[in-house]
Amino acid sequence: MAAITGPLSGEAKNTVAEALQGALVDLIDLSLVAKQAHWNLIGPHFRSIHLQLDELTDLARTHMDTIAERAVAIGANPDGRSATVARATKLQQPESGWLEDGKVVATITDLLDGVSKRMHERVRTTEEADPVSQDLIISVAQDVDKQHWMFQAMG
Repeated sequence: MAAITGPLSGEAKNTVAEALQGALVDLIDLSLVAKQAHWNLIGPHFRSIHLQLDELTDLARTHMDTIAERAVAIGANPDGRSATVARATKLQQPESGWLEDGKVVATITDLLDGVSKRMHERVRTTEEADPVSQDLIISVAQDVDKQHWMFQAMG
């Protein structure tokens, strides 16, 4: 079976593949952390935060598919396996058990801040190597920044 090739090669392909893989890991784990918080949330602001966590999960899942498909399109293999995500994630994991609503807002705000900074760095590293991938990462950064603002406003 022939390997999939794409429009990039050499260092450009490696740079973009690394940026896309990092974005994929961030997005997969963000969806998992948001869902974990969603299931275990308690407190007087349950309803609004519960719904916002669903929105965040949907956003992460939509973007992770787009990012993974772009990796394939450039001839790289996306790796979304649980062991890979567990080994590579930079996201702080929530505590087990019930999660108080104020603590969830603070935790998610911090996580989104970190994801945003990493996405903005990926925007810079893909600028010359592949503007198409950069555009996709810009879209992720835009949505992550919006979610960061929304969670920050709840705190």
